[in-house]
Order: sequence, then structure tokens, then C-alpha cells
Amino acid sequence: MSLNKVMLIGNVGKDPDVRYLDNGVAVASFPLATTERGYRLQNGTEVPDRTDWHNIVLWRGLAEVAEKYVHKGDKLYIEGKIKSRSYDDQNGVKRYITEIFADNMEMLTPRAAAAPAQPAPAAAEAARNLSSVAGTDATNDDLPF
Repeated sequence: MSLNKVMLIGNVGKDPDVRYLDNGVAVASFPLATTERGYRLQNGTEVPDRTDWHNIVLWRGLAEVAEKYVHKGDKLYIEGKIKSRSYDDQNGVKRYITEIFADNMEMLTPRAAAAPAQPAPAAAEAARNLSSVAGTDATNDDLPF
């Protein structure tokens, strides 16, 4: 029996690069950074933070979600399989790459932090109208709720 399962929580390094194959299937790829916090040894030696970069690959629906909602800096939970492959570069040198093919992705960055909310014009107008009707500042009322 064998198992190939990877679970990562990290920050997106750059906006996803999304491509569409000839048959319309979406493929997204982006780097994900995971960081182990540094610490101090008993003898006083400082061990610095250590960041590892992972190449994430998403297919089909996950790739389309990433295209719309995932941006540089977002925190993600990624679950998938680790795969390695090799290729020959332009100079004929054999290169190796390790990728995480995601089966599951959870966005952990709150939407309010990802996209700053702008106050709705109707809500601002209603607050101004309430102020003028009440004759006071609407934010300093004595309502118990």
C-alpha cells in the first residue's frame, strides 16, 4: 500500500497563470510559500524563519475558481498529490520540477481583507437622512441595540 498526499497552508506568491487547453480545460499554476517560524536555541543561537516554495497546479473547476478569486498574498489551504517530472530546456540541459497537483483548495483569506469594502452609497445616504431627521449624529444615539 502507498499514499501520495500533500496538505499545505501558505501564501500565494503571484497571481495564478491560467491557460486553456484546446479542448477548453482550464489549468492554473502559481507558487505557494510555506514558512516555518524561526526560534532560539537554549544556547542563544537564533534560527531564522525558513520559507519553502511549492509549485501548485489546479485543473478544471479549481483553476477557474483560482482565476477569479485567488490573488498574490492570499492564504490558501491546498490538498493534493506531489508529482515530479523532467524536461530538456532550450540548451538541452535536463531540468527537474516538482509540482503539487491540487484536489482541494480552501481560501483562508477573509474577503474583507482581500478586497477592501467600500461603503454602499445608499447606506451612507440613509445615515445622513437619519441624522437630519433626528437632529443629532446618527452614530451617537441612545438605542439599546
